[in-house]
Amino acid sequence: MDSTIFFILLQDGVLNGAVYALLGLALVLVFLVTRVVFIPQGEFVAYGALTLAFMVNGQIPGTVALLLIVGVATFALELFSAVRRNDWKRLPKAALGTLVLPIALYLLAPYVVGENTPLWLSVVFALALVIPLGPMIYRLAYQPVAEASVLVLLIISVAVHFAMLGLGLVFFGAEGWRTPSFMEGEIQFGAVIWSAQTFFVLVTCAILIIALWLFFGKTLYGRALRATAVNRRGARLVGISTNMSGSLTFTLAAAIGALSGMLISPVTTIYYDTGFLIGLKGFVAAIVGGLVSYPLAALGALFVGILEAFSSFWASAYKEVIVFTLIIPVLLWRSFGSAGHHDDED
Repeated sequence: MDSTIFFILLQDGVLNGAVYALLGLALVLVFLVTRVVFIPQGEFVAYGALTLAFMVNGQIPGTVALLLIVGVATFALELFSAVRRNDWKRLPKAALGTLVLPIALYLLAPYVVGENTPLWLSVVFALALVIPLGPMIYRLAYQPVAEASVLVLLIISVAVHFAMLGLGLVFFGAEGWRTPSFMEGEIQFGAVIWSAQTFFVLVTCAILIIALWLFFGKTLYGRALRATAVNRRGARLVGISTNMSGSLTFTLAAAIGALSGMLISPVTTIYYDTGFLIGLKGFVAAIVGGLVSYPLAALGALFVGILEAFSSFWASAYKEVIVFTLIIPVLLWRSFGSAGHHDDED
């Protein structure tokens, strides 16, 4: 291996690691606030990438109809809850997010989708289609059992993953897609030529991480999420709604997943089931951080990306095995370094 190949592999590893870092951060965030091991995180990666790919090719994505169907189901659950509790105050707000927004996007789609539509507008519209699925899925699958054990929530996550995987096949088909690069050209960095797309992904990931840091440190809702992550019962006692926290957390996770898919789709062909493997690699990064540490998850993600890149050169047939085997020493290290732990059944 000469220096040119080394730096090419390093560039690929850093690019993939930056995306895995975002997914790892989303997984840590969801687990801390809701105790959910969010296996379907990868499906939002695929949904975001495929939605954008359909749009840039002049086709209305299946997400338009999917969002409307899931919205109707979510509103029906809200209506049933309102009738049962005789509490109608939250119904107008629920109708706005679950009916009005999906219908508006459904009617607007034919005017936005087109091969001549600017890429930035396609990205914004694709995000508007995918992000609302996050809180809707939380309302349908997780909120009714929010106080269940971690094991029960994990089983539900597996079920949601398979449901979203099947819906992806139905609404997007089995064909693979790529999207145009956000930036064309190359940048000379020392003795190595890096693609402009790589720098765009790195800068975007850095901006997102800084924005999340500011959100959690400087905003009221961010501090509410932090309080919920530290102590769910204490957060409820001081008036913080854990349902609101869960819904907001899933919104952020959906946004991070969809944007991650759009960032990686110019260099990777995305299929309806591709997001699962990408999400698992983000999960490996989150495991490195013990599902509680954002910095360790980010560092673990970069290591996973670089390990994957060099494994694809030395042993391409076993690169996935090498990456996922990384979980074993991490779990052994953590099991030897920690005492017995009991779930907090609050």
